[in-house]
Amino acid sequence: MKRLLRYLPPLIAVALIIVAAMALPGKTNAQDIREAAKSAEADRGAALEEARLAEAAIIADRDKLEAEVKRLEGRQAALEAELAALNVRRDDGQVQLTRLTEQWSGRELGFREISGNVRMAARDLESLLNASPLNAGAGWRLDTVSPLLDKGYFPDIDDIAGMVNVFFDEMDRGGQVSLREGRFIGRDGVEATGQVFQLGKFTSVYRTAEETGFLTWSPDGRQFFALADLPPRGVGRSLNNYLDGESDLVPVDMSGGSALRQLTNRAGISDQLKAGGPIVYPILLIAVFALGIVIYKVVFLQRMHGNTDRIMNEVNTLAAKGDWAACEKILGQHTGKKWSVVRVLKAGLAARGDDRETLESVLQESILRELPRVTRGIAVLAVLGAVAPLLGLLGTVTGMIDTFRIITLFGTGDPKLMSGGISEALVTTELGLAVAIPIMLLHTLLSRQADHVIGEMEEKAVHLTNIIQKRRILSGEEG
Repeated sequence: MKRLLRYLPPLIAVALIIVAAMALPGKTNAQDIREAAKSAEADRGAALEEARLAEAAIIADRDKLEAEVKRLEGRQAALEAELAALNVRRDDGQVQLTRLTEQWSGRELGFREISGNVRMAARDLESLLNASPLNAGAGWRLDTVSPLLDKGYFPDIDDIAGMVNVFFDEMDRGGQVSLREGRFIGRDGVEATGQVFQLGKFTSVYRTAEETGFLTWSPDGRQFFALADLPPRGVGRSLNNYLDGESDLVPVDMSGGSALRQLTNRAGISDQLKAGGPIVYPILLIAVFALGIVIYKVVFLQRMHGNTDRIMNEVNTLAAKGDWAACEKILGQHTGKKWSVVRVLKAGLAARGDDRETLESVLQESILRELPRVTRGIAVLAVLGAVAPLLGLLGTVTGMIDTFRIITLFGTGDPKLMSGGISEALVTTELGLAVAIPIMLLHTLLSRQADHVIGEMEEKAVHLTNIIQKRRILSGEEG
């Protein structure tokens, strides 16, 4: 390389001279050639000087490059050593990562279980707080629990301790009695202010200048609402006396408000009957008709029982004396009343001259003739008592048909849509049984009463037969 650079300028000068000589015409003189040679020589000298300078620069650059190469080689060796160290660290790190991964795999299930249990407890606590009237004025408790419900949030010991504190606070408030000024939604739907009395989580009461009533807690609105109906007069008086410090007795709702809410859901008899549908009306008609029959038969049998006992005793007493005219007079006084006993006695007295068998036949025939009148209407009660529960069963079937029809059209998403058919089914069954049971009992009582009256008539008729026969024997002996 050095030799090539050394001979390069002369070669270039010679080449320039040859090119110049070839370019000049044949008539060019020697002077011009000499000048050209001098110029070429000068150029050659300049080129040699430039080549020398370039060679010196290249030699200097070579030393720098060699020094740089040595430095880079040292740097390379250092980097290779650092790389080897890093590879060792990488291998150690990979081993440690594998070990930690195995440890995490063994502990991850426990961490997830702990997190899930804490989140589940927090969810239950949130539900408890939302439903608790003690949450009024203590909204900080929900703020403590809410972060624990986030799915990506892992609770720490402080979060768990805070949740435990909220639990204990709920228990502490549940055993306290408080009276303060508070806000609530009144019975007119407008927010009002008054005294708010809380007996743990069982009873919540408000008192204003106008009224005293019970409060119910709304989890959705997180505020108190006054019940639509005021408490009964005695309960309201007890509440006022307790709030005034004049009594230590106060109503307690152990259901936590459920029993008090029933005050606004009290359904009257008319509401229940309307829920039963059209089948209710024939059942009520049966009840009214049966009641009329029962009243009529009770009065009829009571009068018949009293008249049978009294009249037959009087007639038998006179017949024993043989005073037949007096017997006919007594029967004549009651002829217009159409009593069965009168007709039986008349038939017996009319046949007193016949033999015993004929007399007994006449009296028995007369009693059998009066039997339908005594038992009239009792069989109808038995029919009504059997029909009433059947109508209730019919209402049950129609109500269930309506329920299944609604399920077919709208599904089971909204239970309120099915309540109408279910109410009809239950109310008609209840009403049918409520009507049938007393009808059957009264039918049994009236049947026994009628049998008792008929038995008395038969007994008195036999007694009259014996008296007549005795008087006949005595009359024959006297004759």
